[in-house]
Amino acid sequence: MSFLDRTFQLRERGTSVQTEVLAGATTFLTMAYIVLVNPSILGAAGMPAAGVAAATCLAAGIGCLLMGFLANYPIALAPGMGLNAYFAFTVVQGMGVPWQTALGLVFISGVLFFLLTLAGVRQLIVSAIPRALFSAIAAGIGLFIAFIGLRGAGLVADNPATLVTLGDVKAPTVQLAVLGLAILSVLMVLKVRGAIFIGIVATALLGWALGLAQWSPQPYDVEAMTSTAFQLDIPSALGIGGHGLGLALLEILFVFLFVDLFDNVGTLVAVSKKAGLMQPDGTIPRLNRILFADAGATVVGSLAGTSTVVSYIESASGVSAGGRTGLTAVVTGLLFLAVMFVAPWAQVIPAAATAPALILVGGMMMGPLTEVDWDDPVVAIPAFLTLVTIPLTFSIANGLAFGVIAYAVLKVASRRVGKADWLLFALAALFVARFVYMAVEG
Repeated sequence: MSFLDRTFQLRERGTSVQTEVLAGATTFLTMAYIVLVNPSILGAAGMPAAGVAAATCLAAGIGCLLMGFLANYPIALAPGMGLNAYFAFTVVQGMGVPWQTALGLVFISGVLFFLLTLAGVRQLIVSAIPRALFSAIAAGIGLFIAFIGLRGAGLVADNPATLVTLGDVKAPTVQLAVLGLAILSVLMVLKVRGAIFIGIVATALLGWALGLAQWSPQPYDVEAMTSTAFQLDIPSALGIGGHGLGLALLEILFVFLFVDLFDNVGTLVAVSKKAGLMQPDGTIPRLNRILFADAGATVVGSLAGTSTVVSYIESASGVSAGGRTGLTAVVTGLLFLAVMFVAPWAQVIPAAATAPALILVGGMMMGPLTEVDWDDPVVAIPAFLTLVTIPLTFSIANGLAFGVIAYAVLKVASRRVGKADWLLFALAALFVARFVYMAVEG
């Protein structure tokens, strides 16, 4: 029996080295767009694009290796879509937190993630929140991402009368974004592997050829690649505004922790089912190891200079190609590490090329809404409030708050309260206190 067979239990799971390598490459191509999109989003927070690109590859590579060797699952990790937008647009731009401090918060959340997993608290939280809210949160983040893409493409613009309106469709960059949206959509319909990544590159090339985008690459020597490394400011993260562990810090940590948790649970359930790795009773073997890998990857990501690392649903593409073990994740991780040395070229990709990817990625996150029982008001109303308040208030935290509070209130009104709901009501009380504090401070 070979080393790989012993380490990853290839024969036991009915797979081979060749199949796992192909599956890992498939997963990488499917999610490689994050190497281009993440620097674009975090660049809005003032972070150097070259450094973020390299950090993205490093965090994804280390995360995948941890998942493969520690948990032996065919699940890939990378900086999460949605949380990177929250990092850039809500925490840095909206709350005025320096990106170095925000990275410190990501680091702290990763450490807390590890401790909560060790103590079993994360499992309690999972049991306290209804699956319908998981679905609504995922879809709400999808709308959030899509809205950012539409705004970045110029298809949506500010309007003092209606808040938003159609952008200037005569603008060349808007037309390029629309063309890019068409290219990506066609590639996805044709089920081309790596459709999003290929579409971004094709749109960028077309933009440069037509003079609609500027070719202005910056040097990406070692200094540029490490420009975000070890820039996190943990002392400031522990004392935002001089108030110590104040509400702002707790809110940001809460979002980083909970969205990462929900994202992981949804991904783990979907991919484990597809790979046939879930137990008959619905439990996921070695769940703690999976969560430890995620927490470790988030800590590494914060040190390298990127936002929270999460499990990627695109891992399902590798499972569809036959991936059944951690060797799939290891291959994906090695490919991310190999790409790290050319990743800083992501800074030359124009926004009109990455915006269509954001729109379509957001659209693909609508699928979980089918899991919501829309005929049950106790479930449907909190899910709807979560879904709409995330993009319309530009805050994942607000969506979480409205959903949890509404669900707690309706559980009481419908007399469907159980002994296991104590944590749900505790979370709802915290969110109510948050709104009271905001009202008083405002």
